[in-house]
Amino acid sequence: QVQLVESGGGLVQPGGSLRLSCAASGSTLDYYAIGWFRQAPGKEREGVSCISSGGGTTYYVDSVKGRFTISRDNAKKTVYLQMNSLTPEDTAVYFCARRKMKYYCSGYVSAYDYWGQGTQVTVSS
Repeated sequence: QVQLVESGGGLVQPGGSLRLSCAASGSTLDYYAIGWFRQAPGKEREGVSCISSGGGTTYYVDSVKGRFTISRDNAKKTVYLQMNSLTPEDTAVYFCARRKMKYYCSGYVSAYDYWGQGTQVTVSS
């Protein structure tokens, strides 16, 4: 039905920036909100950001507000997460996911049905 592939992760120094991409295939993203989640070793997966189907509404977890920006280009079937002022606390595997038949956002893992494989983000000196 749909496949999601994340890219753009890597190793950056504290204070650095990184842009993650989530590319879809098989179906368009026109009718679905897309969320970004992350999971650090030994921690539960947490919601980071979400963008509505048309891109008009966005949400961010408090810890990344002012530093991360989510955007989407439905024509390219791609969602982006621009991450600035990165800290070691941002180190995690980052996943993008598609909402279950919904165009609006949710911060819950259970509200999403298709997930990418994840991309590693490491912030270290």
